[in-house]
This record gives sequence, structure tokens and C-alpha cells, in this order.
Amino acid sequence: MASFLFRRIGAMLLLLLVVSFITFTLFQFGPADPASAACGQECTPDRVEQARVALGLDKPFFVQYLAFLSGLIGPRMLGAPGAEQFCAWPCLGKSFQTNENVTDMVANALPYTLSLAVGAVLLWTISGVGLGLFAALRKGKLADRIIVGASSIGVSLPIPVTGLVLLLVFVGTLGWFPFTTNQIRSPFGEAGFGGWVANYFLAWVALAVLFSAQYVRITRSNMIETFSEDFMRTARAKGLSRQTVVFKHGVRAGITPIITMLGLDLGALLGGAVLTEQIFSVPGLGFTAVRAATSGDLPVTMAITMLAAFFIILFNVIVDVSYAFIDPRVKVG
Repeated sequence: MASFLFRRIGAMLLLLLVVSFITFTLFQFGPADPASAACGQECTPDRVEQARVALGLDKPFFVQYLAFLSGLIGPRMLGAPGAEQFCAWPCLGKSFQTNENVTDMVANALPYTLSLAVGAVLLWTISGVGLGLFAALRKGKLADRIIVGASSIGVSLPIPVTGLVLLLVFVGTLGWFPFTTNQIRSPFGEAGFGGWVANYFLAWVALAVLFSAQYVRITRSNMIETFSEDFMRTARAKGLSRQTVVFKHGVRAGITPIITMLGLDLGALLGGAVLTEQIFSVPGLGFTAVRAATSGDLPVTMAITMLAAFFIILFNVIVDVSYAFIDPRVKVG
């Protein structure tokens, strides 16, 4: 296990390096000029050049890239010569648009994304896996057909449609939930637990409608296949209770693909649910990334891209390790 973890950590670091290089290259040679955007609308060529020097964009490509990597290892100095400022580790640079410390911007946005991700994952996992298992146990019956039909509708509904309908009905028409702006409260803030749930619940539902439909389908098909295996018939022949056969033997053996999906979905969601955060005005990582990308704010875009890649790779490793504890066959292999 230790050897496996060392190999995966090494591969993770290498992949993060590749992601950072590709992202840095795309922005460096893209059509947008960050110096012009940072200078503002009424800007002379001399002021654009001054902004370019202050942002460090006048240096060669590899010098800029190595300076960015050095901030991931230790502190560094930022700014034009003679007006440099100390940047503590981890130094992800300063925003080209607001001159804010990018590390602080990410730290401020992350709690909103965590609130969105945790609630949505719990909601769609419980509902998706539960309904999928229920449908598998009643294969071919009316309940099974209703659940399969509903999941087919749910998986075809894009988040913008679901989100806007939820806002129109439950906020605009019924008024059951508060109208929120991008100042929506962070986890357990001044609004308290009840206010936190009220602010995020519709966003959780919008994500859960799409993802739980996918989990229903994969859980149902995988459980039906698992229930037909020889070891399940053997467990029933031994006289074990239905509950023991289903949950101790069936679910444990058939849940591996669901764990894989969950790890990938959670990792991607922690990188920022762009559409959901835009629709529900949640100032998380996805919301911040869109603003940074449209304005050519390279340090912010780099930071969020790296963090998203880190979460995806990390949860892949966690999923691989969890296999050994969920399915004994993996440990033996």
C-alpha cells in the first residue's frame, strides 16, 4: 500500500505540473492582453507598458513560469523592480484586476464551493443510490418502471433549466426561499444553520436532479447484475436473511462503480460548479474562475485550475485506496 501511495503521489505531482504548464501556455499566448485589461479603458501605451512591467509580463515565458512554480515551494517577491512586495507561501501571485492576493481570493471562495458540493453530494448520493437499489429489488414492477422513467427525465434536464425553474417557482412565485445575491452567506455564518440550508438548498436540488438520475441508473443496472451472481445464490441458499444478503453481500460487492463515480464527481465539483454558481449567485471557485477567465486574470485562473486538478487527482487516489476496504477481492489482487 505504501508503495502504491508513493507512486500515485508522484504521478499526481507530475500531472499537476503538466496542467500548470498547459494553462500557463494557453493564457500566455492567448489573444487577450492582461496588461491592457489591468490598465483600464483610458490608458496610454506608456501606462500599458508600465502595467506590463509591474505584472511581470515583460519577462521571458519560462522566467514567468518558473517564478510561478517558485511560489508553490516558498515565498517570493512580486511587483516591478524597486516596488516589490513580499508574498508569503503559498504564493499564487496577485490578481491582475484587483491586486488582491490570489491565495486569499481562493481561500475566501472555497467555503462557498464546499457548502455547495457537500450538500449536493449527500442529497444526490442518498437519493440516487437508494432509489437505484429499490428499483433493482423490484425489477420489472411498477415502482421500477416509475423510477427508471423519472431518472430518464432527470438525466436529460440540464442544470440551467432546472435551476431557473426552481428559482422561478420557489423564490419568485411561492417565496419559500430567500432571494440571494453573490453575498450569500458562507457555511454557518451570520445566517446560522437554517439560513445556510435555505440559501443553498435549491442549488443542491438543481445538482441532485441531474446527478441522482445518473446514480439511479448505474446503481440499478449494477445491482441487478450483482444479484444474479453465483455468490448471491449461495448466500441465499445458506438461509441468510434477505437484509444480510442484500446489504452485506450484494451492496458491498456492487458498489465499486458507484464509489468511482462519486470520487470523480466530487473532485470535479470541488473545483467549482460553474453553471450552478452562476445561476444561484454563489461566489465560489467556479464563479470566480469565470470572471478571471473573461478578464484575462492569469494568476486567479492558474490557481483555480490547479486546485481543481488537485481535487480531481486526490479523489481518484482516495477512491483507489478505498477499493481495498470495500471489496476484499481488490486487496487479494
